[in-house]
Amino acid sequence: MAAAPAAVAQVGTQKKLEGLALYSRFAFAGAVCCSVTHGAFTPVDVVKTRIQLDPVTYNRGMLGGFRQVIVNEGAGALLTGIGPTFAGYFLQGAFKFSGYEFFKKQSINFLGLEKARQNRTAVYSVSAACAEFFASIALCPLEATRIRLVSQPGFANGLIGGFGKILKNEGIGAFYRGFGPILLKQVPYTVTKFVVYEKVAETFFARLDKSKLSNSAQTGVNLGSGLIAGFAAAIVSQPADTMLSKINKTKGLPGESTVSRLIKIAGELGLRGSFAGLPTRLVMIGGLTAGQFAIYDDIKKALGATNGVEISK
Repeated sequence: MAAAPAAVAQVGTQKKLEGLALYSRFAFAGAVCCSVTHGAFTPVDVVKTRIQLDPVTYNRGMLGGFRQVIVNEGAGALLTGIGPTFAGYFLQGAFKFSGYEFFKKQSINFLGLEKARQNRTAVYSVSAACAEFFASIALCPLEATRIRLVSQPGFANGLIGGFGKILKNEGIGAFYRGFGPILLKQVPYTVTKFVVYEKVAETFFARLDKSKLSNSAQTGVNLGSGLIAGFAAAIVSQPADTMLSKINKTKGLPGESTVSRLIKIAGELGLRGSFAGLPTRLVMIGGLTAGQFAIYDDIKKALGATNGVEISK
């Protein structure tokens, strides 16, 4: 991949992609990279969620958690929630990556290229935050379904069954009960993910002659930069991720507001409880973030959506 995933204008003689044609390619690349990586890490996510929700029972770390799930429920339980995971992150990835590209280009148009370069960390941050807001709206119902399936074995049979049961019994509002925690989790996560990736990749490419790097070498830079970005994003967003798992596990008391539930959950968890399952999540988020940036760039290249003036110096 070129130094950054957010290219915004084409150089050279290659025909320029614009508008819907360009952003649909960004959206497709983002949808595939997020759905494939999150889907592949579903077993790790199942164990991570169990540790967050019941750290007393699942107190043997990631490998011990795998063994406990397999012994108690069978190996198939490790794929619980793969349907809503794949579908949710397909939508979220489409909005997140294409939105990041879009808002970054708007920032460059507003500020001018040189000023955008001088303030590129702010451009990365604002673009990522705006993109994630809309991506989280798309993700929230499917994430609520996934967590219910994982936290309550036997709740329903797959994505359609779980989604339909929540809708019928609790109404559409139940899907957005965790919207606040999702924003608290996803916005810092996404901002950290993109900013750290951009900065690390920029550091790598500042020391290398990018024009002489093979595609595999560039992919290696993407993987390494993504891995570091994933670790940083996992740490920043861990407390909100734990609260999201908790709030979507049950319906709560009659008349209890989401804010009241969040305050109560935060008090029950404490600082230590908020970081339950962090080692497992570091493996998961580090791996899938590295994969996302590598896959994203490869698909963009295959679709001819590589156009962009980089704002890194």
